[in-house]
Amino acid sequence: MIREKTALFIGHSDCFGVSEQDVKDEVIRLIRLGVTDFLSGGQGGFDRLCARCVYELQSHFPEIKNILVIPYLSFTVFNPDIFDEIVYPDGFEQYHFKAAIGKRNRYMVDHAAFAICWVNHGWGGAVQTYERAVKQQLQIVNLGRYFPL
Repeated sequence: MIREKTALFIGHSDCFGVSEQDVKDEVIRLIRLGVTDFLSGGQGGFDRLCARCVYELQSHFPEIKNILVIPYLSFTVFNPDIFDEIVYPDGFEQYHFKAAIGKRNRYMVDHAAFAICWVNHGWGGAVQTYERAVKQQLQIVNLGRYFPL
């Protein structure tokens, strides 16, 4: 995984108001910029929507990879068949399962150069991940239109 060719998805569990076409348009825009790897955390509606969009776009862009990053080994994977890889980062066995989610989110930000987001309010893990992405100077598109910084 090359950081400059990697994007992640950041979003709240509830993603009412974002369309599949909006996500696909942004994924295609990033593919045209050279992004090949798309990271998802696999939790909540936005993650699942984005992973499904990448999977569907693979028929037109076979060079892209749909990668799920799991925070702990007992993590429930919805639709495992849509992912090309399931990554469990080295050293994560040391984290309590609740702490592992935040660590997984930081891992994804630290391994990406781009982010497609659905952040439309100022609380929760999605906001913390969004704020880290801003600090790490990722190129961010927020479909939720929340800009706290």
